[in-house]
Amino acid sequence: MNAGKSTALLQASYNYVERGMRTLVLAPSLDNRYGQGKVTSRIGIDANAETFSRDDDLLAMIANRHDSETLDCVLIDEAQFLTREQVFTLCRVCDELGIPVLAYGLRTDFQGEPFEGSKYLLAWSDNLNEIKAICHCGAKATMVVRQDEHGATVTDGSQVEIGGNDRYVSLCRAHFNESFYGLKSRR
Repeated sequence: MNAGKSTALLQASYNYVERGMRTLVLAPSLDNRYGQGKVTSRIGIDANAETFSRDDDLLAMIANRHDSETLDCVLIDEAQFLTREQVFTLCRVCDELGIPVLAYGLRTDFQGEPFEGSKYLLAWSDNLNEIKAICHCGAKATMVVRQDEHGATVTDGSQVEIGGNDRYVSLCRAHFNESFYGLKSRR
C-alpha cells in the first residue's frame, strides 16, 4: 500500500505506448473502487484496463488479443488477486508467446499472510523489483494493517476487503507486530 505500484504500472505502459508499442493492462474485476476496468493512481493518473476474474483463462484472453493485434507487454494491477493457475498461465505468456508480463501487487494481507497470487509470483517470477513504501517511523514499510472506522487494528476477517487509505495503513514489520500483536517496538 502507498508505494506507487499503480503509478509505476501506468508509467511502464506509457513508456511502451510512447514508442509505438501495444500494451494490455489487466485489472481484477473485484477492485471497482474507481469504476470497472480502471487502473487509478493516488497521484491522479489513470488508464482503462480489461478486467479479469478468478475464473478467467488469462492465457486464452491474452493470446486472443495478441492474435488480433501484436502485444508488446501485459501489465497486471493488483496481482495479489491472481490464482495459482493464473500465475502459471502468465508464465506461459512469457515463455510461449514471448510477451513480457509486469505484475504489480502486494506480498501479504492485513494479517501478514501471503496472498495466493503473490506467493506464486514470488516463487515463479524471473525478476522481482520491490517498490518501497514508508512506515510512519520512516522505516521501509513491508506490512499493512486493516483498520476499522475508528482507526483500531482489525485482526480477523476476510482476506480480501477492497479499500484504500481509509481502511489500510502501511507499516514496517516492527510497527505491524506492535499494532497487530501488541508487541513492543524499539522504533
